Amino acid sequence: MILLDDIRRPVEDRLAAYEEFVGRHFTAEGELLSEMLRHALSSRGKGVRSLLVMLSAGMNAAVPAAAEGRRPALAALLVEMIHLASLVHDDVIDEADTRRGRPSANALWQSHKAVLLGDYILARAMNLGLASAQFDLVTHVCGTITALCEGEVLQDDLAGRHTMTREAYLDIVRKKTACLLGVSASAGALAVGAPRERVAAMRCFGEALGMAFQMQDDILDYTREAQTGKPANNDLREGKVTLPLLLVLDRVSEERRTELLGRLAQCRDDEAAVEYLHRTVVGEGGLELAAEVMRHYVTRAVGQLADYPDTPYRKSLADLCAYVAERDR
Repeated sequence: MILLDDIRRPVEDRLAAYEEFVGRHFTAEGELLSEMLRHALSSRGKGVRSLLVMLSAGMNAAVPAAAEGRRPALAALLVEMIHLASLVHDDVIDEADTRRGRPSANALWQSHKAVLLGDYILARAMNLGLASAQFDLVTHVCGTITALCEGEVLQDDLAGRHTMTREAYLDIVRKKTACLLGVSASAGALAVGAPRERVAAMRCFGEALGMAFQMQDDILDYTREAQTGKPANNDLREGKVTLPLLLVLDRVSEERRTELLGRLAQCRDDEAAVEYLHRTVVGEGGLELAAEVMRHYVTRAVGQLADYPDTPYRKSLADLCAYVAERDR
């Protein structure tokens, strides 16, 4: 089993310096806002996006010192804080009381303050980027905010109407998850002055990895032993058609599809409907089918590394692909 600690090893020192960078520059005025910000920053999770930035910077740097400078740290901060702000807002939208096993900002300070916290995190990150005059990094990263919002609106709309298609699902995953992992990898290359084609290759790598990452999340939601920090079958309770259910729906008759979608409409209030759909997805091979699609994207991501020399950075990025496919949380 590949461990994140092993994947981080080539950039351990840079990640430690990055955490110091965040601590110095990402602060708030006022006791309440400072407390809220500390809580959010302490709930950042695995740090996959900042790790991607640092590994990509190391692999693409023509001069090693470039990967240790301020620009990779700023790029990591921008992508990570966009992600963090989106999580705070997601918890408000989903009325979630927990985030990674801890009380959410929404639960601790109510939704109106949580919305302002998410806004503050986003504004503070953009302000730091602009104040540093790193306009290329800010411009490169900021387009993902639009995509995140588009993906959230599309997902909410289709969940309410139960009209999810495979094409729409892939579009949502691309905008809500893959886009930000793609820009994390490409921002690392951009931060060290990599050629345009290398920046583009790293974006393709990150986007494919992000597609696989979300698909594994969708699979884990059906796996009760998964250590995700969220209750099993949470997506069903929220009325979401994710990949395992979608692939089952694509294989059944129209009559059966209508029945299953009817059950999904009951899941928010009826635990028996949740259990029924869980058994159906597992019994009809939805998890295996979804894993097959997920592995396709992992293979695509690894393929983007083929033209790079064999270095510890490349090995860690390849190992990160394997980690995404194997993870249970």
